[in-house]
Amino acid sequence: MAADALFRPFSYKSLNLRNRVVMAPMTRSFSPNGIPTQEVADYYERRAGADVGLIVSEGTGVDRAASLNDPNVPRFSGDEALAGWQKVIDAVHAKGGAMAPQLWHVGAVRNRRTEWVAPGPVDSPSGLSSPGKQFGEAMSDSDVADAIASFARAAADAKRLGFESIELHAAHGYLIDQFFWDGTNVREDSFGGTALAERARFAAEIVKACRAAVGEDYAIIIRLSQWKQQDFTVKMANTPKEMEAWLQPLADAGADIFHCSQRRFWEPEFEGSDLNFAGWAKKLIGRPTITVGSVGLTGEFVAGMAGEGSKPASLDALLTRLENDEFDLVGVGRALLVDPYWVEKVRDGRDSELLDYNTSALGTLF
Repeated sequence: MAADALFRPFSYKSLNLRNRVVMAPMTRSFSPNGIPTQEVADYYERRAGADVGLIVSEGTGVDRAASLNDPNVPRFSGDEALAGWQKVIDAVHAKGGAMAPQLWHVGAVRNRRTEWVAPGPVDSPSGLSSPGKQFGEAMSDSDVADAIASFARAAADAKRLGFESIELHAAHGYLIDQFFWDGTNVREDSFGGTALAERARFAAEIVKACRAAVGEDYAIIIRLSQWKQQDFTVKMANTPKEMEAWLQPLADAGADIFHCSQRRFWEPEFEGSDLNFAGWAKKLIGRPTITVGSVGLTGEFVAGMAGEGSKPASLDALLTRLENDEFDLVGVGRALLVDPYWVEKVRDGRDSELLDYNTSALGTLF
C-alpha cells in the first residue's frame, strides 16, 4: 500500500509537521551526569535530517532530586543540561525538524544502577512501588506542589529554548501514572480517591501549570498507557465511559494531543470495536492522538527491549487506520532507533533496505 497517508502534513497550534511520523521517546542513557552530549545532538539531528516529522526526546528528568533512576539519563533542568539541549534543538532545526522534550519523573521505581543512588527521597503518591509493596514515603503537600511546579519550569524552558512542543510522561507506571493507578495511589486527600477522575487531579494540575507557563498556542502532548511496567495486565479504564472520565479532565486542563501507548498498536481496546487506544481517545475526547506500539516491526516492543529480535513488518493495516482518521500521528520506536533513515526508506518504497532490530542497537547511539 502506498504510504501517502503517512506523509500528509499535520498542523496543530505550535506544531507544523511535514508528515505524520513521530519518533517515539526511547531511553538511551548516553548523557553522563544528566548532560546531553554532542553525540546526543548528532543522534537526533540524523533523524531530523531523514524526514522524521516530530521527534519526541527520550525521557528527561524534571527538577526534583529523585526524578531519574539512572545517572546517564538526561535532565531538563540546570544550566549545563539546558545548554546541552540548546545544542540538540539547534541541530534539529538546522535539518528542518521539529522536536518536543519528554518531561519525566520516574517516581517509585527501582534504581537501574546498582552502583549509584539517586539523590533525595523517592517521590510517590503513597510510598508504594506497586500494590502492597512499600518503597519510600508518601509525598507531602509541599512535595506535590513542588513536583507540579517543576514540570511547569521545564515546560517554560522548553519553549524558551525553541522546542515546538512538550510531552508529559504520564504512562508506564512512573510518577504521574502512579497517581492514576488505584494500586499505588491510596491517598485520602484531594489527590487520591476511589474514582479515576479524582486520581487524575495530579496530572491535570501539572497540565494546568504547564499551560500557564507556555501560553494557549503552544502544543502540550501527554503520554498515557493502560499497562504498567509493574503489571502488564492492568487497565485504568475498562469501558469507554471510564476512559472518557479519565481523559476529559486532562483535556479540560489543557492537554492538546494524547500519545496512547500500547504494546501492540493493532489490538482493540474494548470488546465490540476494532478501535485501538488512540482511536478511542480521539473518538471520546475529539483531540488529536498518536498511536504507538511495535510499529514497523514484528513482535512487540517490551519483548524487543528484553532481547527478542524483530524484522520489518507490513504497514498496511496501520495505513488503513490512518487513512480512516482513527488517529492522527504514528509513533515509531525501535525501527527508528536502529535505522535513522527508516522514514525515507518507507517514503520511497525501499522496503528491501529496511533493517532488522536486535538489542545490540541499544549499545550504540547511531
